Amino acid sequence: MRSTQKTEENSYETVIGLEIHAHLRTESKMFCSCPTSPKGKDYEAGKKDEPNVRICPVCTGQPGTLPIPNKKAIEDTILLGLALSSKIPEQFNFERKNYYYPDLPKSYQITSATNPPVIGGELEIDLEDSVKFIELDHIHLEEDAGKLTHDKSDDFSLVDLNRAGTPLLEIITKPVLSSGAEAVEFMKNLQSILRYLGVSDADMEKGQMRCDANISVRKAGDKKLGAKVEIKNINSFKTVSAAIEYEAKRQKEALESGEKIEQQTRGWDANKGKTLLQRSKEFANDYRYFPEPDIPPIKIGKGEIFDAEIIKERLPELPKEKKKRFQEEYGLSNHDAHILSANYETARYYEEVIGYLDQVNTGSVASRKVGKLVANYIINEFLGKVTDSDGLYKTRVAPESFAELIDLLDKKEITGKIAKDVLLEMIKTGKSASGVIEKKGIEKIDDSVVESIIDKVLANNLKEVERFRSGDAKLMGFFVGQVMKETKGQSDPQAVNTILKKKLNG
Repeated sequence: MRSTQKTEENSYETVIGLEIHAHLRTESKMFCSCPTSPKGKDYEAGKKDEPNVRICPVCTGQPGTLPIPNKKAIEDTILLGLALSSKIPEQFNFERKNYYYPDLPKSYQITSATNPPVIGGELEIDLEDSVKFIELDHIHLEEDAGKLTHDKSDDFSLVDLNRAGTPLLEIITKPVLSSGAEAVEFMKNLQSILRYLGVSDADMEKGQMRCDANISVRKAGDKKLGAKVEIKNINSFKTVSAAIEYEAKRQKEALESGEKIEQQTRGWDANKGKTLLQRSKEFANDYRYFPEPDIPPIKIGKGEIFDAEIIKERLPELPKEKKKRFQEEYGLSNHDAHILSANYETARYYEEVIGYLDQVNTGSVASRKVGKLVANYIINEFLGKVTDSDGLYKTRVAPESFAELIDLLDKKEITGKIAKDVLLEMIKTGKSASGVIEKKGIEKIDDSVVESIIDKVLANNLKEVERFRSGDAKLMGFFVGQVMKETKGQSDPQAVNTILKKKLNG
């Protein structure tokens, strides 16, 4: 399935393949015992550590050192392959990829690119009116390089090897994507699965997931791929879409002008909003791969250290399955179920709220009605207001507090207007729903009081009452609005409607 994009003169299609790098969530590095992240209070506070403190002779490439593979990193790689319906071979090899760069201390990288632990697979993405299965070529496991910081004077660069040796997944798709929007959707779905599996935080802002995009353009219907242009180190979803769309347009315009597209590597300049040439790549780099002599082939199978059937038992309910269950159990729309299931933390929060409501109401409240009510408040009143736009895990509103609010609303002890105001205060302060209501003295107005207010509203709008009784039914909204204004939103709209109809039709 491939979408076609047209220009005025010719019809072209864009063909995209992605190479996505993701840090695995392991305590130690790929081939040594150095920690992958700072620990202690500084880590919990989000502080970065000093350069070159999480290093040892192995990850700094000292002569005579021996690499020892990280067992959990290999298991997590296999687990991702199983989640993506990939083939897990009976064995794979680590090898040396030879090239020189200042942040690569050994002058080679230990990888498994040519004989990978995961082959093939696919990931389903939702398009506007259909679904598309994105085929994978393979997934391999390797070690990350260090980090270079370039001095403003351009006289020197600083090397920090804290990151060197961190377990790194590389997920390679086949060239089957057709647009920047498809690429973003694929990456978001992949990020979600990585988080559901617990194998990677995959936070692009923190460099835990990044992407290289290979883009080519060809005449619609052609089978042969056009010359490939690679955009390196894309580090946000917004940039993925912008860089791909710009580069596709650039290539199409060049072809229409009679130019030849050359294979090259480009980078994205966010300030200029365009891709810029980094280097020509007429020929493939010769990395002189050869098997890592210090690590024997890794065998996978029954009775081996790595047994895919045992690892498979770790597979959780994945986003696609959870989305379907949310629709079936709680009657959610496809849109709402997708929003709640796409993010692991959001899905967990939603289910914890439902769980607390079950406890309070002896299991009867986990109905389609209340499931929809919880979903509506999380999606429309909550997600956009929490401080962390990437999930709920930093909000101060505990699931049991959110459940208490929904329970009060469902039992009509507070109105929808009150519920929204209380939720805002809960987000700001972290207080419980009852705590906010008690502190602010908020309560629903009794129906007898509402009735007297309605009498006052009708008495002050006799002309409108006469018009309503003459057949102008649209005025009901006017009366409801006047009553809600008088009660400052603290009356039950349903009760207001019922009493108004009785009095107006009496």
